[in-house]
Amino acid sequence: MAKHSKTMPARGLRVADQIQRDLAEIIAYELKDPRVGMITLTEVQLTPDYAHAKVFFTTLADDPETVRNTVQGLSKAAGFIRLQLGKRVTIHTLPELHFVHDQSTARGSALSKLIDEANATRALDADEG
Repeated sequence: MAKHSKTMPARGLRVADQIQRDLAEIIAYELKDPRVGMITLTEVQLTPDYAHAKVFFTTLADDPETVRNTVQGLSKAAGFIRLQLGKRVTIHTLPELHFVHDQSTARGSALSKLIDEANATRALDADEG
């Protein structure tokens, strides 16, 4: 879902959300590139003139090799994906697609693990004291 900001009007948010849904279907069902495995689109950010769209995604395996291969596959297929998107979405300017790996879920998981470890250490200290 697109970020809700005061700079982008409500229509822009709706268009970004629609593009995200359509891109998810196109990538899952129509893209045949073996470098692109199972990915989740987390967000689409559109420029106000709809000329560019940053498409944020996560992968199941967050190792650097998989991420690099996925970005290469998506970038190579961007023209095909954009063509398919143009058949589904009718807007005055079809955005150029820029794929970016979203590290927020991995970062959140690492922080959650640190918090759990800190709580476990704290519980052990409380039991000893």
